[in-house]
Amino acid sequence: MGVNQSWTNKSFSVVGVYIVHLTPAALYFRLSLRPKFKDQSTMIQAYNVNMCYKEDIQVLHDVSFQVQKGEFTFLVGESGAGKTTILRLLYRGLVPTNGELVVAGRNLSTLSKSEIPHFRRQIGVVFQDFKLLSNKTVQENVAISMKVMGIRRSEIRNNVNQLLHQMSLVHRRDAYPEEISGGEQQRVAIARAMANNPTILLADEPTGNLDPKLSLEIMRLFENFNFRGTTVLVATHDIALVRQLGRRVIRIQEGQSIEV
Repeated sequence: MGVNQSWTNKSFSVVGVYIVHLTPAALYFRLSLRPKFKDQSTMIQAYNVNMCYKEDIQVLHDVSFQVQKGEFTFLVGESGAGKTTILRLLYRGLVPTNGELVVAGRNLSTLSKSEIPHFRRQIGVVFQDFKLLSNKTVQENVAISMKVMGIRRSEIRNNVNQLLHQMSLVHRRDAYPEEISGGEQQRVAIARAMANNPTILLADEPTGNLDPKLSLEIMRLFENFNFRGTTVLVATHDIALVRQLGRRVIRIQEGQSIEV
């Protein structure tokens, strides 16, 4: 796994910023490896994050990892491993039981309720079930977040047109979600997530219901946005696709993070 051997002994081992088998004697190292939250080159920092939905159901256990600015990273693991929970934590849809999360320079534990909407403007989210509005057309679904932000109509129209062109959806602009294919619905969801030109793009199993050809096309779209500077984190269980793209991988296994 590429672990620096000089940082490994019988008491503990270090994988990225994740510490395994930590003993009291290693507390100094825990503190020395603590993320530097003012580091502008690091876009996502998770430090010893624990998440319990109930007292006896712990989904995440001491999860620690970093994603650098402009990086394209896969978050992999079996169904139920905790990938969706991590994404929800990152856009402040959930609050961890304990641990620290810093996203786009903001320590999420210090965010007030009134600050959350402004924080989320920096993050685009592609949901596993798309969450498209059935009573809105393709172009209306793409435009909705910009309307909420109060962006001028002319700017919304230009942005929507540009995104529909990038997603090859111009001919579907007036169609409703039920009238388009699953692959087209996924592209609408991606266009909506990118509508506000977010700093970070989070995608939850974006190819779960697509065939291999369409799955690769969706990943190429993500790579295109990443090439322009967007930090991309994709949660998936499609290991074959991950290997094909050859990007950095963080594995969630039994609620813990492992760099591979």
